[in-house]
Amino acid sequence: MISKSAVIAACLTALAGIPGAHAETIYLTAARMIDPVAGKAVDKPAIVIKDDRIVSVGTAGSLAVPEDARKLDLGGETILPGLIDMHVHITSRHDKAGYEKLGISVPAQAVTGIANAWKTLQAGFTTLRNVGANGFADVAVRDSINSGENIGPRLFVSGPLIGATGGHCDENLLPFAYHDTKEGVADGVDAIRRKVRENHKYGADLIKLCATGGVLSKGDAVGAQQLTYDEMKAAVDEAHMLGMKVAAHAHGTSGINDAIRAGVDTIEHASLADDESIKLAKAKGAVFDMDIYNDDFILAEGLKMGMLPENIAKEKTIGRQQRETFRKAVQAGVTMTFGTDAGVYPHGDNARQFAKMVEWGMTPMQAIQAATSTAARVLGSLGNDLGLAPGKYADIVAVDGDPLSNVAELEHVKFVMKAGVVYRQDGKPVVTR
Repeated sequence: MISKSAVIAACLTALAGIPGAHAETIYLTAARMIDPVAGKAVDKPAIVIKDDRIVSVGTAGSLAVPEDARKLDLGGETILPGLIDMHVHITSRHDKAGYEKLGISVPAQAVTGIANAWKTLQAGFTTLRNVGANGFADVAVRDSINSGENIGPRLFVSGPLIGATGGHCDENLLPFAYHDTKEGVADGVDAIRRKVRENHKYGADLIKLCATGGVLSKGDAVGAQQLTYDEMKAAVDEAHMLGMKVAAHAHGTSGINDAIRAGVDTIEHASLADDESIKLAKAKGAVFDMDIYNDDFILAEGLKMGMLPENIAKEKTIGRQQRETFRKAVQAGVTMTFGTDAGVYPHGDNARQFAKMVEWGMTPMQAIQAATSTAARVLGSLGNDLGLAPGKYADIVAVDGDPLSNVAELEHVKFVMKAGVVYRQDGKPVVTR
């Protein structure tokens, strides 16, 4: 049984992460630090943290210890900035796919989101971009975490997916008699504009479009374009006017290319991007966010999780091609971020993608940058406070080994700090839910 004093201590620790609450000054040291901005490792780093922010970064011996600081030595561990996953579905369950998901209410999805947020924070991901949730459940999860009511990563959310009738962002599992249409469905330029404004009104940080068919939708071709250039251009213009970035689910070539021409900021999946796609992305500054670990889980476990046979068949046609495209995009110098599609596979396993990114063409440093400095930059104003630098949030993770030698070390995070509060140390939760 947990003692009353332990509960009070945990609550006080959690409160330290709330803006305006008091937190002590910490002098943190470790064996080494990976600096993604500089692209190098630093031996014997030292970081001074006050409240939720980093005050200074240097090396032990050269960086003075403040008089009021508590020393926190991580010994032989390697520290990095808190990890960022740019493509998750925080309110989704990996074990409820296909027809199984129809029985899950929006309130239940929000509750699931709280549980998934905790798992993902414990895995070292201190910031997430959620790209699609029913009924603005992701807004509720974000706000609950930001208020200190619950614990989880920093969330930037899109609300409902916006797409065409019968497309990947619609609900196609039930027959006509049910008239079951997803809340983000819109056809035509004016309707698309209204949906963007609606998502903004109800608290979304960004917009997510469905430009093409998908693997896990019913009755559509994975590569087929589903929104016109004019529809996507209207969405982008409206979102950018409101200060919001736009992500586009896009597997197929024509949908990818029209999305980039329309000014979409990030292309999700990008499976069938061709030479023109790569040229356009580099010219327009579009970013590829490719979930190349997902294929393993879908093919091995998808049918057990309720995925339809047609979903598995589509994954078999697209998975290898997506990985080949990933390699080609890396070689061409396209800006790439770290996005996993967590929710299709179990939340908390996000770091398994690092090894796949290295297997398919990235260096370990490039893969780490995709999930830290590059992701923060691509987030734009939302990511201004992220990184290992003075004035940034004190979001720090640590592992035992050297991820530059073996990037799979990131699958075994030993230490997690978010906004100056320690949530995991020595491989165990410090604050329990």
